[in-house]
Amino acid sequence: MSAARALVTGGGGFIGSNLVRGLLERGDEVRVLDNFSTGSRGNLSGLERDVEVVEGELRSYERVHAAIRGVDVVFHQGALPSVPRSVQDPLTTSAVNVEGTLNVLLAARDERVRRVVFASSSSVYGNSGELPRVETAPPDPISPYAVAKLAAERYCVSFSRVYGGLETVCLRYFNVFGPHQDPTSQYAAVVPLFIAAISAGEPVTIYGDGTQSRDFTYVANVVEANVLAADAAAVNGRIVNVATGSPASVNELADTIGALLDRPVEKRYLPPRPGDVRDSWADVDAARHLLGYEPRVGLDEGLRLTADSLRDAALVRAD
Repeated sequence: MSAARALVTGGGGFIGSNLVRGLLERGDEVRVLDNFSTGSRGNLSGLERDVEVVEGELRSYERVHAAIRGVDVVFHQGALPSVPRSVQDPLTTSAVNVEGTLNVLLAARDERVRRVVFASSSSVYGNSGELPRVETAPPDPISPYAVAKLAAERYCVSFSRVYGGLETVCLRYFNVFGPHQDPTSQYAAVVPLFIAAISAGEPVTIYGDGTQSRDFTYVANVVEANVLAADAAAVNGRIVNVATGSPASVNELADTIGALLDRPVEKRYLPPRPGDVRDSWADVDAARHLLGYEPRVGLDEGLRLTADSLRDAALVRAD
């Protein structure tokens, strides 16, 4: 496809900064909107001449509108992440993730943007229904974060139906991991936490018995899905899983990382956390059919690339 003028909200975050690099590689003009509360300017290091950065809040329609002006497509990655954070502070989670998304959609409508690609979450499925998760299954969100993501999804679908010029597509991410994911954050995800702990010879903390399943998805797969979703035909108003379709337990994840790093793994088990989903993995047939998506990087290779990236960033101890 020809180059586009793209806005990445949350472009200083983990997934957003990887997407920014992917868009630049294909020749797009890229603008970033971020308030850097959970993202980092360091994630955009080396791109200062290639990316226009607008600093601002998703909760400000004026700031969002200014960032969207003149772009063709919006990749709405910006959010207040983390299920535990949402349990502690559901009000702010809703304000950023629901009202912020509504601001993006309103500004995109007003500026006649061609398409908004929204980053949703597998958490909207909750614990009910069959596995693997299929997009047609009724959602049953547990955590305030999941409720907010589902509400934002419905706004996207609504706008695609009632405002004729604006197209939207929602991508439900499953347990994304990879470079630029911070293991030092209070709300760090499991993969960088495990890599950092095992590398340092420390025990890994597992909430529950460790047999719970996840569809750990390397971030390059997610970047590819976003790029495909920006241009795919017949996806307006659709919701699409983005994952690998291959489940792994949390225990298996820890053991795989230990083998990769050639270090012993000590597991410390704690009670499950409120809002956590027990089992989650995806059916990705819709992504294959609608987007031409294929998960090209599997768990083992993704973990190796992630460990190498964290070591290069001096966030884990080298041998």
